[in-house]
Amino acid sequence: MNLSRFTIGTGDRFGRQGQAQLRALHLAREAGIPVSPVWNKSNREHTLIGTDPADTRREADDAVHALGWTYGYHVDADHINLSNVDRFIPASDFFTLDVADAIGKTDAPDTVEAFVQWITPRLRPIQLPAQGEVTFSSDEARAAAEVFLFAAREAGRLYRHLVEAKGAGNFVTEVSMDETVRPQSPAELYFILAMLAREGVPVRTVAPKFTGSFHKGVDYIGDISKFAAEFEADLAVIRAAIGDFGLPEDLKLSVHSGSDKFSLYPVMNRLVQQYGAGLHLKTAGTTWLEEVIGLAEAGGEGLEIAKSISTEALARYDELSGPYATVIHIERERLPGAGTISNWTSAQFVEALRHEPQCPQFQPDFRQLVHIAFKIAAGMGQRYLNALDQHQTIIAKNVTHNLWHRHLKPLYAGAA
Repeated sequence: MNLSRFTIGTGDRFGRQGQAQLRALHLAREAGIPVSPVWNKSNREHTLIGTDPADTRREADDAVHALGWTYGYHVDADHINLSNVDRFIPASDFFTLDVADAIGKTDAPDTVEAFVQWITPRLRPIQLPAQGEVTFSSDEARAAAEVFLFAAREAGRLYRHLVEAKGAGNFVTEVSMDETVRPQSPAELYFILAMLAREGVPVRTVAPKFTGSFHKGVDYIGDISKFAAEFEADLAVIRAAIGDFGLPEDLKLSVHSGSDKFSLYPVMNRLVQQYGAGLHLKTAGTTWLEEVIGLAEAGGEGLEIAKSISTEALARYDELSGPYATVIHIERERLPGAGTISNWTSAQFVEALRHEPQCPQFQPDFRQLVHIAFKIAAGMGQRYLNALDQHQTIIAKNVTHNLWHRHLKPLYAGAA
């Protein structure tokens, strides 16, 4: 199955903004930026909202037909494992195999040694940026296998399950290791790719955990120069692993929780151009937040719904934050109180929520709170959905602008 060099995850909690998202992709194509959309929605999100993977497929297909999109697109079974994959199989053609929970589980000693024996004759010096020629040893391979081999074998089991259901070559395989505590080093990524190759997994995108903090809906927190060095080394490792282990030629990095990482986009843009590499950005656009912003801008009932979601989120903080504990960081003492939110004007609410870092009224903690509060909107049922329909014009404008101007343009412009 073909996969564009540049792809972007267009997550959409309520499945109403497919056309608005695709308009941003059209704008990118008109500007000479060939990016393809990957509609993604995780089992966690489907469960919290009460939707089904078929709903995501329907949204994607309907948007493509309505706007006459003639390029590639995919529907991603996001962060799946053997316990939940089956419900995604009919509707999806892109599968993000999440093996983060298996990292660190110890495989049998003879299995580890078999991998070491397999890879040792294949080890050769490779060139890594800032390090020059690097040689890997059997001891390093063993150490990596003791941490990651069980997870790679889990990916292999999941991939073979998908092949039985869909047939080889009929879907795109991504392997995700980002929702874990410790970042993987470039050397570890090299060994992980070797393990996946030995398992027969034709991985097309790989999502490691990078240095620094990738919190939902806000900018990167960390040393940008350190991220740049790590990202570049990962690109070099992927280039080497493709040749060394027979992995797909279009294998590329995937950056999860990648939306709103504005300070990193110039770095990624430059390095992707330098290496002629591909890139996938997952969860880009934070569409749900743009819906809330659009409702607040609309005023009246729309603003009241936005306020109601936010104030209830304060009261249900522990419940809402639990599933996202590894990908948010909210200083609760910096959150506005329910009384403050209730008294905000439309403009004040929008300024607090919209990701404009230069705006003095922007509140990153509040933005993260609303990011995890979509379950509350789902609980409103038809009231929320009717508001989306009533104010679709202003919401769509926000969705398209955010995806095009804040994400696609700075990330991919000039990289084709």
